[in-house]
Amino acid sequence: MSKNKNISRRRFLKGVTGAVIGTVSLPYIIPASALGGNGSFAPSERIVMGCIGLGGNGTWDLKEFLGKSGVQIVAVCDVNTKARNSARDIVNEKYGNKDCATYGDFRELIARKDIDAVMNSTPDHWHSIIAITAIRAGKDIHSQKPLAHTIAEGRAICDAVKRYGAVFQTGSQQRSDREFRRACELVRNGRIGKVQTVRVGLLYGGSDVYSSPMPKPVPEGLDWDMWLGPSPAAPYTTDRLREWRWVSDYSSGQITDWAGHNCDIAQWGMGTEHTSPVEIEGSGVFPADGGLYDTAYSYRFECKYAEGFTMIVEDSEKHPKSKNGITFSIGWRPGLGVLFEGNEGWVHVDRGGMNVYPESLADTEIRPSEIHLYKSDDHKQNFLDCIRTRSQTIAPPEISHRSIMIGYLGAMAIKLGRKLRWDPVKEEFINDSEANRLLSQPMRSPWHL
Repeated sequence: MSKNKNISRRRFLKGVTGAVIGTVSLPYIIPASALGGNGSFAPSERIVMGCIGLGGNGTWDLKEFLGKSGVQIVAVCDVNTKARNSARDIVNEKYGNKDCATYGDFRELIARKDIDAVMNSTPDHWHSIIAITAIRAGKDIHSQKPLAHTIAEGRAICDAVKRYGAVFQTGSQQRSDREFRRACELVRNGRIGKVQTVRVGLLYGGSDVYSSPMPKPVPEGLDWDMWLGPSPAAPYTTDRLREWRWVSDYSSGQITDWAGHNCDIAQWGMGTEHTSPVEIEGSGVFPADGGLYDTAYSYRFECKYAEGFTMIVEDSEKHPKSKNGITFSIGWRPGLGVLFEGNEGWVHVDRGGMNVYPESLADTEIRPSEIHLYKSDDHKQNFLDCIRTRSQTIAPPEISHRSIMIGYLGAMAIKLGRKLRWDPVKEEFINDSEANRLLSQPMRSPWHL
């Protein structure tokens, strides 16, 4: 048999259907057992994966993919030698061999012809460049949230996915949780009446501690210039590396760390996944000690939607902990979650579970004729299934772009200290050149999109 005829079914599907990805609104997912016999896959049918970014979240993502049947991790990449060697050893131990390749430059991993999919768990300022490089090389992508470091970069990722037909999933894993899905279905099906206010609780703090700006020697085995990548040149400091999320060159603090989760659920419940607010106004508190961190640690902003409701985004110190005498579930930390307030009741959901009022809503069923949202019970398995079927994932880039956009719009309104008017179609501020300059950040040469 010729090599051409020996191509796997998965790669054949990728070739013939990649051009139409994004056109299916409710993808039909073929279970793994249908392609590999009760979850076992022939070598030619396995998804070959490379993993980029192997810090805490990256190692967690790596281990989750290692636990899935039908996927083979063959390469890992990190700018830190210790991190990539540790990841290599985890992979080799899983497979009982010494075959896992290591790279310090993501471009070398992406250039491998045998790799089908890439896991991207790098800091925010690297998300867009790595994603678009991989997409152009014909790879499918699982990328940690937020989608990108700026609104302009997020739009570039969405455009690349559409142009090249990639399967893309953002790590907004709450979409694959039953309680979040059910809460959104209750709201979407009118169980609490007309919703006029949605309150979104994001995490407080992070940048509220002192951070030393004093340069230190770059640790052995760390490619610091590569870590900085497209961000401005800066000296190495321990705080800059370990707590990069509180430095605006790399992220926008807790707002953009958590908006990709809880603003995403708020959008899902309100059916506004493909649009965004039209007015944004708020305030925040920033570090005042002259240290390295420069993102807000306490904040509150209001977003008005053309659809007739207001979304209030606030830190977890401000977010309600109870309502009508009902104490909300406590997930990872108190004050996180989404509260949908309707004229006939309310729903609050977080990682600890769901609370409703009236309490009889907990037992209501969603009828077959009503709205049933995309069901995924395993976020990473959903990504792998969609690679095989060339279907849209539970957290595709267009939806993730709109979710994290709320966070960026709020951060900009807080920074400028005034109300901003936004055009959701053009994705630009109305008659505000100063605000529009914040939609993107310059990239340090030679990096560009």
